[in-house]
Amino acid sequence: MKRLLSLVAATAMILSLAACGGGSSAPVSNSADSSAATQPGASAASYTLSIGYTTASNDNDPYHLTALKFKEIVEKKSEGRITVNEYPSSQLGSEPEMWEGMQIGTCDMAVMTNAYVSSYVPANGVLDLPFVFSDLEQARSILDGDFGKKLANNMSSNGVTCLAFSEGGFRQLCTRSVGVSSPSDLSGLKIRCMETKTYLSAYAALGVNATPMAWGELLTALQQGTVDGCDAPLSVLYTNGFPDVCKYIDNVNLFYSPLPVCISTSVFESFSAEDQQLLRDAAVEAGLAARSNNDATAESMEADLASQGMTIISEEEVDTEAFRTAVAPCYEEMESYIGSEWVNELKALVGMA
Repeated sequence: MKRLLSLVAATAMILSLAACGGGSSAPVSNSADSSAATQPGASAASYTLSIGYTTASNDNDPYHLTALKFKEIVEKKSEGRITVNEYPSSQLGSEPEMWEGMQIGTCDMAVMTNAYVSSYVPANGVLDLPFVFSDLEQARSILDGDFGKKLANNMSSNGVTCLAFSEGGFRQLCTRSVGVSSPSDLSGLKIRCMETKTYLSAYAALGVNATPMAWGELLTALQQGTVDGCDAPLSVLYTNGFPDVCKYIDNVNLFYSPLPVCISTSVFESFSAEDQQLLRDAAVEAGLAARSNNDATAESMEADLASQGMTIISEEEVDTEAFRTAVAPCYEEMESYIGSEWVNELKALVGMA
């Protein structure tokens, strides 16, 4: 009888210990190496990551291209240990939903629009200030330098890690029936915009009736005349059906749009240091590929849009100085929200101080 009781007690202890072993926060391992699978972040383990974005899976869309290149590089450099699955067209939710999912670990990764990130990390709003960058070269140089690294590091306290900045490019206006080359052309227009403090402030300074709405609702709103236009990078306008609903591309360079390549911090920290660096390097390479594609295709995209009946308002036709003067109140209003240290440092870097 004593031997029977001892056996029962031993069995219960084994079951209890086994139950305690399932609490690891590491990604589920598909590795056949059971010893590696029990060690979170072990480089021999295999993982599957999901990366989401809101735009379509078109080869020239910068969100898609960034995710695709990231997938290709990660899977090649990890020799297949890390698999990346893409989810375009808001399959993982809107950008706020993906961000909040990354914060709590229910969403692995996303290619984000910086303006949405700034709703959660106000310092990132400094990159959204209207006309803050004079050209792409300047914007890229600053993002690749110490200032960009400081911004990326600042994001990590929010439960989301920024691996690198990819690029949408300058957000151009796309309008249904009125071409825009000066601030007066915008007065009274209903323009869809992201619901972020910086964008809303900039549009208010320009006399625009800013209308926040989800990206997935935009084309219908333009078709129905609910809004008169929107802002988005040229490549996004080109690849997402806008020639069917708008007549003008207005190259005002109102906002520069970096695309942070983000990963849930809890997911990222479950990888080994070696694999963390692999993910960072892949994100940098993917961002550079998006930049190169933007540069290589811009001219042909505009030509194709013109052949489809759109009128292209060139940068040379835009009264940039009038726009800069008009949006000055936005800088004053947003400095306290973003943080004066971030605004003043960037203004010094771009020669506006």
